[in-house]
Amino acid sequence: MSIFNNTQIAFADKTDSQLKKAYWMFKAIEQPLLTNVGISALNFTVKNNFPFVTEIVKQTLFEQFCGGETHEESMKVVKQMFKHHVGSIFDYAIEGKAEEKVFDDTCTEIKQNIKFAEGNPAIPFVVFKPTGFGRIEIYEEIGKKVELTTSQKEEWARVVKRYEEVCQMAFDRNVVIMIDAEESWMQDSTDNLVNEMMAKFNKEKAIVWNTIQMYRTGRLEYLAQDLERAKEKNYFLGYKFVRGAYMEKERARAAAMNYPDPIQPTKQASDNNYNAAIDFVLNNLDKVSGFFGTHNEKSTELVMDKMKAMGLPHDHRQIHFGQLYGMSDNITYYLGAEKYNVCKYLPYGPVKDVVPYLTRRAQENTSVAGQTGRELGLIQKELDRRKGR
Repeated sequence: MSIFNNTQIAFADKTDSQLKKAYWMFKAIEQPLLTNVGISALNFTVKNNFPFVTEIVKQTLFEQFCGGETHEESMKVVKQMFKHHVGSIFDYAIEGKAEEKVFDDTCTEIKQNIKFAEGNPAIPFVVFKPTGFGRIEIYEEIGKKVELTTSQKEEWARVVKRYEEVCQMAFDRNVVIMIDAEESWMQDSTDNLVNEMMAKFNKEKAIVWNTIQMYRTGRLEYLAQDLERAKEKNYFLGYKFVRGAYMEKERARAAAMNYPDPIQPTKQASDNNYNAAIDFVLNNLDKVSGFFGTHNEKSTELVMDKMKAMGLPHDHRQIHFGQLYGMSDNITYYLGAEKYNVCKYLPYGPVKDVVPYLTRRAQENTSVAGQTGRELGLIQKELDRRKGR
């Protein structure tokens, strides 16, 4: 029996009506055909400014998976979760835009989040996506180490400047800044840039953190190399570990372009890789801090077991857990009740602009075996408990 099955703890903040709404939404997401048809219709109607659709989205998917349209609006959720020892990570969930003005606006937004997080234990991390600061194509070109045109050099310089500004601000205000991972073909340039920021700002502790996708091949080797660099240059490392979210896209591109599949061959291989990352952190706490972003109960319990075996306190400052808002509350709230460092990724943004994020969430729930069924089972269990069955 899982230790994460206390639904009274998991859904302490949810009303009966909220649970019933979540149940029917996950029930719809459980059907791949319905999900794909719904996503196509949603993208069309939102793109063409059907106002009633925006309101429907706000009352359903958005309410389930997002904190609000602004970080101020999201603070109600932040404060409520922190009553249960659950922190929040503001995630400005604007995706799929590639204009310089949008990149500048996103950079400004991240700076605002750093100000919001300063001195606030309820917001222990600030995060941004690499493609929030620059086009995926420019990251890819930099990663290939090809000769750049003058305009490309200027474009990349603007990307680097945005990184430097937010990392400097995070350093000045003692706020941990986390950079997400995205597609593998743009990740080399991101990793190199984040390493530069780590070497500059992590001299005393890990302020800048990278994200490592453990469903990829070669990541353990990369971590070992990273550790050697950090020891050589005397700085600290911080990582968020996830399995990954682009498997179908990664495999399709590798097949189409005839290069080796960058994804682990089996689910078990990904799990083994993820669990090896747990050991990497716990065996190198003199240099490394880890955030285990996972909805996998076994991996979460494995971290807890290893911490216990090492005599580490639940709230060890270098070990954190995290799940997405709207999912796996059974894990998050249990960890909070046991006083582990745990957070929810809390996306926010204007409803229309957040639709790409929401549709990705729906598709991921459809494709991850057992995820939606687990959510449904837990919600039903809690509804039954409340009825006294």
